[in-house]
Amino acid sequence: MDHTSVALLSSAGLFLGILLAFEAGRLMGIRWLPKSKSGNTAAGLLDGAVYALLGLLIAFTFSGAASRFDYRRELVVEEANAIGTAYLRLDLLPVDAQPALRALFRQYLDARLDMTRKLPDIKASRAALARANALQGQIWPMAVKACQASGSVPTTTLLLAALNQMFDIANLRTTTSLEMHPPKVVFVMLFLLALISSVLVGYEADGDRGRNWVHVLVFAVIISGTVYVILDVEYPRLGQIRIDSVDRVFLDLRKSMG
Repeated sequence: MDHTSVALLSSAGLFLGILLAFEAGRLMGIRWLPKSKSGNTAAGLLDGAVYALLGLLIAFTFSGAASRFDYRRELVVEEANAIGTAYLRLDLLPVDAQPALRALFRQYLDARLDMTRKLPDIKASRAALARANALQGQIWPMAVKACQASGSVPTTTLLLAALNQMFDIANLRTTTSLEMHPPKVVFVMLFLLALISSVLVGYEADGDRGRNWVHVLVFAVIISGTVYVILDVEYPRLGQIRIDSVDRVFLDLRKSMG
């Protein structure tokens, strides 16, 4: 099942869960509230604390997802710049050593592009990543050998430093895409707090006046819709909210390589 389907099903499940939780809370209120004192200040403060915690958790989760979204876009630009810089510094090498390295650079850039273009096909994306890593293993020793043959210290320093930065940013992008996500327990807690809040709202509702579905539906739509956006922004290569547009810097770089 793809990420979009998972996000939609999770949000839809939360929407239905909120409605059911509200109804369960309302039934408990009808049964138990008449036996308790109305206007319980302590209970109201506790309810307010739960609602505030839900709001804070949504705010921090959304803010974190948005920050990581921007950071991933910045890394794409940084990697493209690093590859472009290293490619230009190949001019420092002897002429006979340049064609083979330039060909490897083009293959490497194609593999890095395929890594994101193949998504949401995870298997194909991982295959492209493995190909890019293998090309790293070819580019580095060939560049070191070419630098040694040139006998120029500035050439060695400039080119190998650029290659090292290029590989570091690539590894950072990969790690960020695969591992830089909140723990799943954060989303579990978010869902549970939304359901608990719905129970409390239903419990405090006046059973004699029937169900106030307008407010409940609005609350359910807002919470489930916000959770869907958080899940989509958190995985910008898999859902509907994507960062594919920033890949044009890679495409422009590839065209400049010929």
